[in-house]
Amino acid sequence: MRTRFQPLMILLCVTLCRHSEGIRADDWPQWMGPQRDGVWRETGILRTFPQDGPRVRWRTKIGGGYAGPAVVANRVYVTDKQLPGGTTDPANPFERGRREATERVLCLDDADGSIVWKHEYDCPYTVSYPAGPRTTPVVRNGRVYTLGSEGHLFCLKADSGEVVWAKNFQTDYGREQSPMWGYSANPLLDGDRLICLIGGKGTAVVAFHKETGKELWRALDTDGAHGSGYSSPIIIEAGGTRQLIVWHTTALSSLDPETGTVLWEQPFTSQSGLSVATPRVSGDLLFISAFYNGSLLLNLDRQQPKATKVWRRHGQNEKITDALHCLISTPVIEGDYIYGVCSHGELRCLDLKTGDRVWSTFEATSGQSARWGTAFLVKHEDRYFLFSEQGDLIIARLTPQGYEELSRAHLLEPTGPSQRRDVVWTHPAFANRNVYARNDREIISVSLEAEK
Repeated sequence: MRTRFQPLMILLCVTLCRHSEGIRADDWPQWMGPQRDGVWRETGILRTFPQDGPRVRWRTKIGGGYAGPAVVANRVYVTDKQLPGGTTDPANPFERGRREATERVLCLDDADGSIVWKHEYDCPYTVSYPAGPRTTPVVRNGRVYTLGSEGHLFCLKADSGEVVWAKNFQTDYGREQSPMWGYSANPLLDGDRLICLIGGKGTAVVAFHKETGKELWRALDTDGAHGSGYSSPIIIEAGGTRQLIVWHTTALSSLDPETGTVLWEQPFTSQSGLSVATPRVSGDLLFISAFYNGSLLLNLDRQQPKATKVWRRHGQNEKITDALHCLISTPVIEGDYIYGVCSHGELRCLDLKTGDRVWSTFEATSGQSARWGTAFLVKHEDRYFLFSEQGDLIIARLTPQGYEELSRAHLLEPTGPSQRRDVVWTHPAFANRNVYARNDREIISVSLEAEK
């Protein structure tokens, strides 16, 4: 029976819901954020850091790894590596051997950084640069999906860490050895499909059912020491077709994400298998960049799934470069310009139409030329948050006129390993008006909320 209080109750519920939506914090549930594009869309974020730096919410000790965290609601998910007592990583990070280790999936309480649950498993390390896992967890609908450096793929219950299903790329797919630098391509969740890069004849790309782990399809051939390479797949829509874009060691390929059918391919062989940076799309244009092999820009046909080359630029070698030679950091496209970090740490601006260099600077990385120098770029409103390999969080504007640094705060100590220098090579997460960053000793949460 309807009472005179019911309209008031309905109005109150609507008001509260609208208010909750207005203050709802954003998640960072996968590699490069909710839309996998490196854009932070949350509002209420500070414009510059306080004089004594942003407020540290918590710090939690963890083990080694290059894997960035994922954040959903009040939980933070991150993976790491643990060594048994008395064991150390090789002095030469290029060395490949076998060392006993375990990997862990950690679920942390975002209120204080305490460990809610952990899933730990044996994982002897054989890869070069054996710091730990490389890929960011994927979290959706009560499940967390993780991929370890040696090919251990898990689907876990997000609230408890209970294993739902698991795969082992080495044993399940006959891989005698993991890729040189470990499984680094971040899995992609698309509908019911969890899409992964594995490597091998017909198994360069494999899709699993997200609830059961059943293989749905497999596609492409890649083999050798680097498997399918290290670049993370993305989904785009072009030519009236949803396309799965995979940049592997010998080509940039477009697949039908539902079946794995190849739609088109553009040859692009990456020296030393270094397809790493995530492909970037802007309108009808698709861009990739490699450490040794320079950059490629494609035009996506508007009528059918097809692509044609706009330009291809590369220098004489890794030091005498042309356009952009990316490695760890993924570039961004804004308007008619590309911004990205080149082979020795130069943040560069390129003319998108030609690949011509507009300006460059070392300010955002280490301040000097350094092989594999890195800063991670995340766009927020009219500026960027850059996380440097020295553990600095930087607020800057990137325009065709140049690099304008607005504010800087030191979050973490660089711990390595690199070639003769300590670095932080992990992409942070931005969620709940906070930044979450880690090195191989700890993960930290820092508030970026603007003062009210």
